[in-house]
Amino acid sequence: MTVSSSAWFAAGRQPADQATVRRSNLALVLRHLREAGPRSRARIAVETGLNKGTVSSLVAELVERGLARDGEVERGGAIGRPAQSVELDGRRIGGIGVEINVDYLSVLVLDLRNSVVFEHRVALDVQALAADVVLDAVSELAGRALDECARLGVAPIGMTLAVPALVDVEAGVVAFAPNLHWRQVGVVGGVIDRLAARTGARPAFPVMVDNDANLAALGEFAMGSVAGTCDLVYLTGATGVGGGVIVGGRLLRGAEGFSGEVGHIQLDPAGHVCGCGRRGCWETMVGLAGLFRMAADEHDVVRNPALDLDRRLEVIRRRAETGDARTLDALSRVGAALGLGASVLVNVFNPRALVLGGCETLAQTEPRNMLRVARALGYGGRRRVGEGPASAPSAQSAGAARSSVVRDCNVSPPRRASRRSATPRLSCTRPRCSCSTSTAASRA
Repeated sequence: MTVSSSAWFAAGRQPADQATVRRSNLALVLRHLREAGPRSRARIAVETGLNKGTVSSLVAELVERGLARDGEVERGGAIGRPAQSVELDGRRIGGIGVEINVDYLSVLVLDLRNSVVFEHRVALDVQALAADVVLDAVSELAGRALDECARLGVAPIGMTLAVPALVDVEAGVVAFAPNLHWRQVGVVGGVIDRLAARTGARPAFPVMVDNDANLAALGEFAMGSVAGTCDLVYLTGATGVGGGVIVGGRLLRGAEGFSGEVGHIQLDPAGHVCGCGRRGCWETMVGLAGLFRMAADEHDVVRNPALDLDRRLEVIRRRAETGDARTLDALSRVGAALGLGASVLVNVFNPRALVLGGCETLAQTEPRNMLRVARALGYGGRRRVGEGPASAPSAQSAGAARSSVVRDCNVSPPRRASRRSATPRLSCTRPRCSCSTSTAASRA
């Protein structure tokens, strides 16, 4: 049956132009190199379904853009001339992730190969400061990252800000952050204006903001320990408790983009007052703030927000190792509550994996806590529970930086391109990928 062009457009479909097709194919080859590793052009053609001539042209462009390079010669013992392998490069391309949390700021720059280019964290009592003062500090930290990128010859392709908050991603506004005491804060606009004042020009790359747990979940899905797991729940525990949920390979955002606030599930109506104003929310029972409250008195060093988080966690760890009764009791209570809430999430979302970000202290000092969570998964081991990155603060900033790298295709313009066309772009072609709905990273 022949479909007329008017019927085609009436159906809301438009034929892809050659530039769109090529951009998609560039992304396909680039992602294949990242996931499958170095291989010959002929092997790429076989594995991607593209013809050899197309692959050769695409690889040449990726090499010109600094995203791929020739690798070692493949000598498989076959008759004929050995094949030249192609491998991922991307050392000159960087994504910047900045995390704003209750008592620290952190920045992380990753290149296309997921290697760390620059990383820094500063202790800051964000709760006690006005939003403008915090954004000043954020811009200063981001500026240091940009200076380091310039020194190393790394071109930033995007900056993503991770915040424990309800975020209006499209507007670049933090709608409500109970733990930061923020309402309707224009984070993206504020950072862009401050960077422009610092450098004399607006950033040539996109700046985005998103919920920290969403970014961590996207980072895990794209490049983490459970990469490619299409149904997973990522829990953050560095501030309160947040959740990023991947369902069928797509980030679950909800009708207004505010899904994932699992820390505000009310489990104990007579419990402690939460930052949201209610009592007994899950995060009052399992977040690090709850752990510190149960483990120490108000003026104890572990409850000092001016002290770096890792140092406070180290104090908790040492006390547990020496058998401090109050510390062990606090860890046990947090572990029990963690397993209780996790069982709720498992029953609601039925994930293949549950990743605990910022929970390494619980695992190392009280292994039974991880067993409680593992039991919540059930189903005879067909699902698994795992830990996120060993350093809790880096989980969200890593997710933000990864999102800035993995968003969507022309990651870097050809070296001959004009300055006007120099905004890089990276397109994702993973089947059923969340990138089309994620607003967590660079966009041309």
